[in-house]
Amino acid sequence: MKNERSLLLGPTSWGFVLLLASAAAAVMASFLLAFAYPATSQEPRQLPIVVAGPPDAVEQVQARLGSQDGDAFDVVAVADRAAAVADVLDRRAYGAVVLGADGPTEVLTASAASPVVAELLAGLAEGLGGPEPEPTVPVVDIAPTPDGDPRGAGLAAGSLPLTIGGILTGTLMALLVRGPWRQLVGVLVGAALSAVVTVAVLHGWLGSLDGNVWAEWAAVAGGVTAIAFVLIGMNALLGRAGLVVADLALVLLGNPLSAATSAPELLPTGWSAIGHAMPLGATVDLLRGISGFDGRGTMLPALTLASWATLGLVLLAIASRRRHEVEEAPAPRPDESPTRRASEPFDQVSDGHDSRA
Repeated sequence: MKNERSLLLGPTSWGFVLLLASAAAAVMASFLLAFAYPATSQEPRQLPIVVAGPPDAVEQVQARLGSQDGDAFDVVAVADRAAAVADVLDRRAYGAVVLGADGPTEVLTASAASPVVAELLAGLAEGLGGPEPEPTVPVVDIAPTPDGDPRGAGLAAGSLPLTIGGILTGTLMALLVRGPWRQLVGVLVGAALSAVVTVAVLHGWLGSLDGNVWAEWAAVAGGVTAIAFVLIGMNALLGRAGLVVADLALVLLGNPLSAATSAPELLPTGWSAIGHAMPLGATVDLLRGISGFDGRGTMLPALTLASWATLGLVLLAIASRRRHEVEEAPAPRPDESPTRRASEPFDQVSDGHDSRA
C-alpha cells in the first residue's frame, strides 16, 4: 500500500527541491553573518575608563584620547587612585589611567572583566609614556583572571556548550515530555545537573572560574533554565514552528553577541545591547562578576535571566489556559439542528454530518 501510494504521488517536484536547497543556503549564510561579522568588527566603542589625577592633567589625557581614538573611549574623571580602583572593581569601568604631577604613573586593568580589553589598555599604556626613549607606563591588573586560565579561554569556549545545554534540555522536555509540570521539573533537574558538570569542569578542573562555587552553580543553572523555559513555552504556544524560531534566535543572536570572547563594548554599535539582553550574554556577565569581582555588578544579569525564565512560564501558562478552554468547551446536544456554529468551518455542523449531503 505504501509503495503504491509513493508511485501515485510521484517524485518530488524540482521546484520544491530547489526551494529546500535555497533555504539551507540562506540558513548557512545567516549563521556565517551572525558569527563572522561581530568577530571581525571588534573595536572599542565608548569603552568606559576612568582617569584619576590633577584636573589639568586629566583634561590633557582626555583630550589626547579623544583626538587619537574618536569615540573609542568613554573617559570619566575621578579624584584619585582610590576612586579609580573603586570604579574598576565595581565594574563601572574596564580600567583606569592614574596621573601624577609629571604625567601618567600607571594604568589599571581588570582582565577578569575581559582579557581582550585588558590587553588593549596595556597597549594604550605604551602610548601614554610619551615619545621614546621615555619608559612605558606600568600596567597593574587589579582584577586578574584565575591563574589556571590567564587568557579566559575556558569561559569563552564554554559559552557555546552552555547554550547547547539549555537548548537540548528545553527541546527534549518540549517534544518528549507530556504535562507542563513534568516539563518544568525536568528542566530544573537538567539545569541543576548541567550546572554541576559545568562548574566541576571550569572551576574544579580547568581553573577558569575562581569565585564562590555555589554562586557559579546558580548562575549556570539559571542560564540553562532561562533558555529551556523559553523553548518549552514557545513550543506549547506556537508548536514546532515556535520551537524552531526560538532555537535559531538563541544560537544566531545569543552566542555571537554574548561577548564571551571579548566585551560588549567591542561589538558593533547596537549589537552589544542585544547580546546583554540574551540569556547567554547575561550568564557570561554573571559568571565574570562572581568569579573576578566577588559578585559585584551581578544584579542586572541576574534580573535578565529571571525575566527570560518568567517569559517562558507566561507563555506556558497561556498555552495551558487555551488548551483548558478548548477541553472545557460544552459538547453540542444530540437534538440540536445541524446548523453551523459561529466558531466552526462552513463544512462542519454539530451532529458530525456534512450539511451539503
